[in-house]
Amino acid sequence: MSVEEEPLAYQPSSGMAVICNDLDKTQLQQQENNNNNKSNNNNSKQNNNKSKSNHKRKESSLPLGERHLAVLRQQFMVLLGNSGVLGSGMVVSMPSVTLNQLTDPTQPFWMNKDQASWFASFQNMACPIGGLLVSFLLDRIGRKYTILVTNLMGLIGWLLLATSFLHENRDYIYAQMLVGRAFGGIMIGMFVSPVGVYSAEISLPRIRGRLILGTSIGLASGILLMYCLGYFIRHNVVLIASIACAYQLMSTLLVLPMPESPSWLLQKGRIERARRSLRYFRGLKRKGDDFVPEFEAELAQMKVTADNSRDTAASESIGQAIRRPEVYKPLLMMIGFFGFQQACGVVVIIVYAVQIAQRAGVSIDPVLVAVMLGVARIITTCFMSSIFEKWGRRPSGIFSATGMGFCMLLLAAGGWFPATVGTLSWLPVVCIVAHIVFSTMGMLTLPFIMISEVFPQSVRGSASGISVFFGMILAFVMLKIYPNMEAWLGVANLFAFYAGVSFLAAVFIWSFVPETRGRTLTEIEEHWRMGRRGRREGRASALKDVELHEMFLKK
Repeated sequence: MSVEEEPLAYQPSSGMAVICNDLDKTQLQQQENNNNNKSNNNNSKQNNNKSKSNHKRKESSLPLGERHLAVLRQQFMVLLGNSGVLGSGMVVSMPSVTLNQLTDPTQPFWMNKDQASWFASFQNMACPIGGLLVSFLLDRIGRKYTILVTNLMGLIGWLLLATSFLHENRDYIYAQMLVGRAFGGIMIGMFVSPVGVYSAEISLPRIRGRLILGTSIGLASGILLMYCLGYFIRHNVVLIASIACAYQLMSTLLVLPMPESPSWLLQKGRIERARRSLRYFRGLKRKGDDFVPEFEAELAQMKVTADNSRDTAASESIGQAIRRPEVYKPLLMMIGFFGFQQACGVVVIIVYAVQIAQRAGVSIDPVLVAVMLGVARIITTCFMSSIFEKWGRRPSGIFSATGMGFCMLLLAAGGWFPATVGTLSWLPVVCIVAHIVFSTMGMLTLPFIMISEVFPQSVRGSASGISVFFGMILAFVMLKIYPNMEAWLGVANLFAFYAGVSFLAAVFIWSFVPETRGRTLTEIEEHWRMGRRGRREGRASALKDVELHEMFLKK
């Protein structure tokens, strides 16, 4: 009997060994990946924490009025205040999109050439009244309630325009339309300064220009909105006025949540309300009782300025105040600035955009050209904050006036040389759009910004209202005589006239307009008080003190 062999112990095959090894490697790789992911997550969390801490450190290093929450609150309230400015822009540009219908003899109601010129310019005749009202109200009832009254004026104006065609008598329709335009003009004259003054008083110098520019953005937005309404609603003046009326009602209600300016409240002795208002605009709790040294220092400085302004206002009338150099110098400068703004044709092109495009030989839909002008204006205005802060006020104004002059010269050349320059069909569109862009870079926007910066607090409302009064009188004159100037001079020579005024405006800005970028309102006031001679003597005295100090150190 053969001896049976013992059975061999079980040994895994070589294939199974390879599979096990692969599984082990896969598990190790997964563990390494998990560890790497965890470390990456930890690194990203650490980086996020670092960036957050860096952001907090950077935020805490900023002044209270320039921190994120404070700036958001300032911007939001200025936005509410400027919502009504859109109504002013719609009033300004309404004739451009409605005159073609209103002068059409086939319509049940139509105007002749003289009536149409009154309709287009009548609001500017009422603008000076708005300027005088602002000078009376701004320092008496405050910034907020002046803005509210301004919106109510616009609401009445649009309501009169929307209901004017309820009359059957032609003369009644025309008279009510003119009264409605007059109320719109009062709104325009009143809106030039109160929101800008409000913006300047709630902000610090670094972001002041950005906030004050909101008025120009609101005006440009209103002009564009009216152009768009005119493009889609070609033959229905009542519907256009009704839409504007509804918007003006909404903007009136938006004013109600706005806090009053802390500077004005301090000037009236309402210290607790001023404290709550300033706390809100500095990103703090309104009714908080925590002690913030930076806030208390700013409030104390504002109180000293307000007390001085109150004492000055109580001891002298506006007539006496105007005799002070820090009042009459900026007043004359602003009257001149507004005068050049109107005389170089900025507002004329806004009001008569469609008609000027037709006269200049534009081949495309002139209402579409007006829409293009509105888009160009609002896009440029949105970039003006950074331009003003980088370039400064004066260089922007000089560049703006010079560019406007060249655009008007090219338009004039198209009429003077029809066989050569006049054959370029694209030139009128490019020149008109470029003129709007250049004007927005300075001549259209700068006066509205500087009117809120250059006057002392004690007379800021009255002096800004007087400046607007004279500027709006000239605006009315330029709009009223535009059809007659076109008939007397011809289109080409009229464009050349606007070019000449624009070049003179550049010289005026270079000679008389100060730089206000980065200066506090108190520093700007001191600039006017000292004058050029005083500033030279101050610099010479400071230099002498430095030299004496160096001599003392050498000894």
